[in-house]
Amino acid sequence: MQKTTTAHSTARQTDLTEIFDTIEYPDAYRITYLANSIVFPTYAAIKRDFGLVRAEYILLACLSHYDELTARDVAQISMRPRNTISRAVHRMVAEQLIERRHNRVDKREASLTITKKGQRLHERIAAYLTQRQEDVFAGLNAQERQELSKLLRKTALHTAALNQ
Repeated sequence: MQKTTTAHSTARQTDLTEIFDTIEYPDAYRITYLANSIVFPTYAAIKRDFGLVRAEYILLACLSHYDELTARDVAQISMRPRNTISRAVHRMVAEQLIERRHNRVDKREASLTITKKGQRLHERIAAYLTQRQEDVFAGLNAQERQELSKLLRKTALHTAALNQ
């Protein structure tokens, strides 16, 4: 693989998007680039405006779609490390955004549910991610967007089965 530039100063004159086609794993790179383009600016705004870090909001988002989950469930759904989700649980319980009920048989396991306060916050924050997603995909027409959504869903379901 030949590099496009040899010095940092010439990189400014180079089309830095060439890597989308020249990298050895172009699809994974493009997906990562798109995800980062949505995630990083949005979570910076969420931290600034709501004081939540990524794992804390992911916890709210997951719990807003299920009656109850465990921290292990949230880690599996989100592909986030369990220790990160565990820290988020402690803070979100303290903030009264979620509730935790310990399992009577296994005290180490707890069921998590979102509170009304947490649900309201999730709805406000989801608007940030929804808007950024729309901005990123604005270059696609309706048919392309529908096809992309279909392919991403199919790939995500396949990957979920691989990860079990």
